[in-house]
Amino acid sequence: MTPERIKSYEKIRKVLTEAPLLLILEWNITFKLYIYSCGYGLGEALHQVKIIDDKPTEGPVCYISRKIKPTEARYGEGQMEFLCFVWALEKLHYYLYGSFFEIAIQEYRANMTIVHEAGNIHKNSDGLSMWALGNTPDSPSYVPLEAEPPIPIERINRTYISTELFEEVGESYKQYKNWHILT
Repeated sequence: MTPERIKSYEKIRKVLTEAPLLLILEWNITFKLYIYSCGYGLGEALHQVKIIDDKPTEGPVCYISRKIKPTEARYGEGQMEFLCFVWALEKLHYYLYGSFFEIAIQEYRANMTIVHEAGNIHKNSDGLSMWALGNTPDSPSYVPLEAEPPIPIERINRTYISTELFEEVGESYKQYKNWHILT
């Protein structure tokens, strides 16, 4: 080991042990959510800006990451960003629900504003409206569903098809015995 390597090692050890790796969470300070996606994983970092030694310092409060699934590997860059955003909302809802937060993403085309109030939910984010948060009790956007839907959708679709069609198809299968081999 050279003296330069020893000096570098001591400097890294000092930085890692003295500075706080994660800032202590304060609910009254706005969060900043950094979203990153690539061809093999998703990652988010939740930051806050605090006054440390009389100067504003931004630091992490929480990190999360995961590998992408094989089906997600085919997504485009914009879709990956929105997947990352929706996944962050699901996983970090404890921090973000009811809090003000900014979103920092690498995709420059997104240009989105999200205001979760009665009037404006999405703006300039068509891709986001295609992704839906799950409607589960632990989801931040949970809405209890009615016990019985007012109109059974399945019955509406089937009422337009007469039973005669099904009978004709059944008779044609009896007439052409080898039909099932071709299909």
